[in-house]
Amino acid sequence: MDLNQARFNMIEQQIRPWEVLAPQVLDLLSVVRREDFVPLAHKALAFVDMDIPLGTAANQVMLAPRVQARLLQDLAVKKTDKVLEIGTGSGFMAALLGHQAASVLSLEMDAQLAAQAQANLQKAGMSNVTVRNTDGSQGAAAEGPFDVILLSGSVAEVPATLLQQLTIGGRLAAIVGNEPMMRATLITRTSNSSFTTTEPWDCNAPRLSGFAEPSSFQF
Repeated sequence: MDLNQARFNMIEQQIRPWEVLAPQVLDLLSVVRREDFVPLAHKALAFVDMDIPLGTAANQVMLAPRVQARLLQDLAVKKTDKVLEIGTGSGFMAALLGHQAASVLSLEMDAQLAAQAQANLQKAGMSNVTVRNTDGSQGAAAEGPFDVILLSGSVAEVPATLLQQLTIGGRLAAIVGNEPMMRATLITRTSNSSFTTTEPWDCNAPRLSGFAEPSSFQF
C-alpha cells in the first residue's frame, strides 16, 4: 500500500468533504503518521473511514479520521493552550493536540491502552504529552484549569465537574446523546457561572468508560 497516497486520499475524500478546511488541521493530518498509532493487526485500515478496534472491549476504538479532524478543527487549539483529553486510546488524537498546544494531559482507564499510547507518543517524539492510566470521568482538577478539554468518545451528558475545570474562554468538545442520534457538542465557558453550547454536527461514537448513564426510568 502506498501510505502517502492513502493519506492524501483520506484527507481529500473523507476529511475535506466533512467541512474540515482549516489549513493547520489538514497540514497536521498530512505529517502526523496515523498508521503508527494503529494496532498491527489493523494497519491496512489506518486511513479507512471507520472506527478502528484497539482492545478487547467494544468501546475501545480509534475514532474515524473525519471525526477526529472535525473535533480538532472545532476546538481551535492554540500554541498557548493547556489541554486535557479523556480517552487516550492509541494516542493519535493526543499527538495531534500536542502539535497544536503547549501541553496535553491524556487520561486512559485501560492500563494496556495507556501503556501502548505512551509508547506510540514517545516514538512520535511527543515530549509535551503525558498519558495517565486513570478513570477520566472526573477530569484532573488538581492540574487544571484547562483551556481545552476533549472527550474522545461519547457520553450521555457532560458532567458539570468537567465544565468547572475550564478556564474562562476554555472549550470542551464531546459527542453527546444516545444512539441512533448523537451530537458533537462544543461548550465554551464565558464567565465563572455561564457557558454557551453549540451542536454543530451529528455523529455516533462508542461510549467512554466510567461516565454515568442517566436512569431512563420515569414516573
